[in-house]
Amino acid sequence: MILTVLVANRGEIACRVFRTCRELGISTVAVYSDADAGALHVREADAAVRLPGAAPSETYLRGDLVVQAALAAGADAVHPGYGFLSENADFARAVTDAGLIWIGPPPAAIEAMASKTRAKELLGIAPLRAEDVTGADLPVLVKAAAGGGGRGMRIVRELEDLEGELLAASAEAASAFGDGEVFVEPYVENGRHVEVQLLCDAHGTVWALGTRDCSLQRRHQKVIEEAPAPGLPAALEASLLDTAVRAAKSVGYVGAGTVEFLVAEGRAHFLEMNTRLQVEHPVTEEVYGVDLVALQLAVAEGRALPPEPPAPRGHAVEARLYAEDPARAWAPQTGVLHRFETPAGVRVDTGFVSGDTIGVHYDPMLAKVIVHAGTREEALRRLAHALERAVVHGPVTNRDLLVASLRHPEYAREEALDTGFYDRNLPALTAPAQGGEYAAVAAALAEAAGGKTRFGGWRNVRSQDETRTYGDHEVRYRPARDGGYEVTSPEGVRVVAAAPDRVSLEVAGVVRHFEVTAYEDTVHAGGHRLTVRPRFTDPADLQEPGSLLAPMPGTVVRVADGLAVGDRVAAGQPLLWLEAMKMEHRVIAPASGTLTALHAAPGRQVEVGALLAVVQTEAQEEVPA
Repeated sequence: MILTVLVANRGEIACRVFRTCRELGISTVAVYSDADAGALHVREADAAVRLPGAAPSETYLRGDLVVQAALAAGADAVHPGYGFLSENADFARAVTDAGLIWIGPPPAAIEAMASKTRAKELLGIAPLRAEDVTGADLPVLVKAAAGGGGRGMRIVRELEDLEGELLAASAEAASAFGDGEVFVEPYVENGRHVEVQLLCDAHGTVWALGTRDCSLQRRHQKVIEEAPAPGLPAALEASLLDTAVRAAKSVGYVGAGTVEFLVAEGRAHFLEMNTRLQVEHPVTEEVYGVDLVALQLAVAEGRALPPEPPAPRGHAVEARLYAEDPARAWAPQTGVLHRFETPAGVRVDTGFVSGDTIGVHYDPMLAKVIVHAGTREEALRRLAHALERAVVHGPVTNRDLLVASLRHPEYAREEALDTGFYDRNLPALTAPAQGGEYAAVAAALAEAAGGKTRFGGWRNVRSQDETRTYGDHEVRYRPARDGGYEVTSPEGVRVVAAAPDRVSLEVAGVVRHFEVTAYEDTVHAGGHRLTVRPRFTDPADLQEPGSLLAPMPGTVVRVADGLAVGDRVAAGQPLLWLEAMKMEHRVIAPASGTLTALHAAPGRQVEVGALLAVVQTEAQEEVPA
């Protein structure tokens, strides 16, 4: 019987496992890096052990330190969560060699399936060797053999780019998973990403817990998932389930696992088997009424599953809430999560609460918000409604994108699901939300009502307008004789009431209420996040033309080989690479010209907006001094 579980992970999944352990009367142990010393998973655990350092390679990827932590804390079992060491056979062996219970599949099964190349060979699928790729094979996908979550993946459309993308993918995979092996496979454009959830015991029982659709992705990482996968022909669905069960039985699989496919033109292409719990497992739990973590624990204790799983019911949808800016190439965001609240009646799996700080070292996912309903249409509507009314104050998030995605007519059509959804629709989905100008009015009047704006004494002449600017919205208003306010820009706004935390406005005969909360440089009003713009520009903020600024806080991981001040660079040429929150971002030359400054060096930590380099363009070079 398991009495104490150490979770070899962090954030949301650690908190998720702890929740089930508490319900079962099992004590919990967390491990944490220095960057996570105050994290929620550390606060929720019964005990916690420090892993000195911040980088994953120094902490959560150090299996030896995690095993030592389990022994020191008196744990008798280790749950790997997902990511990091969850698909590492050597770590699984180290856990069992230390006399601990491994809550996962046998190491031999991990070795057979965790490497995507070996898994394909096991199922008789011939790999595509990088040296054999020709122009006729394009496009191809360079992919990490271990791990997941979109790290170590590159689409190659030009043959001359293949070598560089192989190196970049290998470096990213080594950083994220401790394994730099990559391989090449044909890239199927705009297929559906469908997977099968498995649960197996040590007595030969294999449950295939239906399908999930995970087609809405950005940078090869899932954003919205649902179960069951809608609109699959019965014969195709049966084939997916059969292949998944066959894969599990072929390696004597035990525990929770997922077999992933890309479905295109009525055919299923095997992608991989993930020998762990998936991020999107809650939608399967909601549809089948099970707790997969509790079942993982039961299987690890040697208990047998019932011959058949429960019958599925209804439909579930999950949205991943990220601290990122979809309109700026999905750049991850950092800072204080001032306030985070969601409506009652939805499931929220998270590693953050109000007041926590979102740092630069790990994945930018704040939470998973899950809804279960009788039908897909109802589930989509309820989830969009819940996200729209969630209070998320702090860094920029993808919340508005999620709401727009769930309500998009293309997503509502089951037959239209595919991985190209954001390629086609991102500009429209990230367009500024309607009503931002009125939210700005509410922000300005709340500030005035709070006494932060001082007006002069009354005279018999009209008062001069006060001006406030929030993002792209300029607001002009003046005090009214009745003690209220008159808004002169934008036009057509009547002020019904104004208080420091709530403003009511009438526009075109409709009264709307705005809850307003102001922070140092942002204001949240009626669901809109507004950036406060100062009245006067700070000279220190001015940058010379051609300045390349860090789009996100992170670490410079690479500078282009041989790049030096004075070099000629071409438009679109990669100059350096930043890494933050497990994502890599290329900084490219905006135009052809001369590199006149280079402030980036490998290993340097930079804040958002930091000056990285300066490219003097050809047009600037022609301007006389």
